[in-house]
Amino acid sequence: MKHRTPAQLFVALITLCAGLAIVCPSGRAAEGPPPEVTKDGLHLYKQTKQRIAYVRPGATFTQYKQVLILDPYVEFSKEWVKDYNRDQRDPSRQIRDSDLERARRALQADFRKIFTEELQKGGRYQVTDSGGPDVLVLRPALINIQVSAPDLMTPGRSVTYVQSAGAMTIYLELWDSASNTILARVIDGKVDPDLYGQPANSVTNRAAADRMMRSWADELRNRLDLVRGKDVAP
Repeated sequence: MKHRTPAQLFVALITLCAGLAIVCPSGRAAEGPPPEVTKDGLHLYKQTKQRIAYVRPGATFTQYKQVLILDPYVEFSKEWVKDYNRDQRDPSRQIRDSDLERARRALQADFRKIFTEELQKGGRYQVTDSGGPDVLVLRPALINIQVSAPDLMTPGRSVTYVQSAGAMTIYLELWDSASNTILARVIDGKVDPDLYGQPANSVTNRAAADRMMRSWADELRNRLDLVRGKDVAP
């Protein structure tokens, strides 16, 4: 029997959860309820149209003063890529693997930058590269990514106006670095707010992705503050 590495298992689990399709531009929600208890012992804490959250019973977060952020796994919606390319008569305007790889690297860099900035805001948490008894590990993934009008840097491109830049789902696991135990898992989908007639280009698309990621980072910091009895930033 071929054994999978932890990294392969993580990717497989993300792929499975990507099928939940928490939020998509058309507004359709996933079919079928999530399990009350996961195979790794997490219990369902919250379920909405946009979010599913699991927590390990008895897990505490008051001891964490430092955060270790792993590079996010990034996956674009295969259906989105297929549908977008099918509608492009000009092959030069179709999404290529090199376009996805360039966007993937940019998202990974922006994720680490944004989460580092937000978590270190106010000096309450320090971002570290090593584990310890007071270190919380973030194991993130950005999945189901869809872009309404990707800027492919093709010659002679025209301006495209859209109502929403696109959608993205975060899959985030929180681990205790000392015991290597998973404490919580959150799957949350966001759609860029409808802004009628906004131009779509690399700048506006990146800004929309940054807004989503900063919202997630800000909420994580506020929730950690709450469980530690700290004042929540406005």
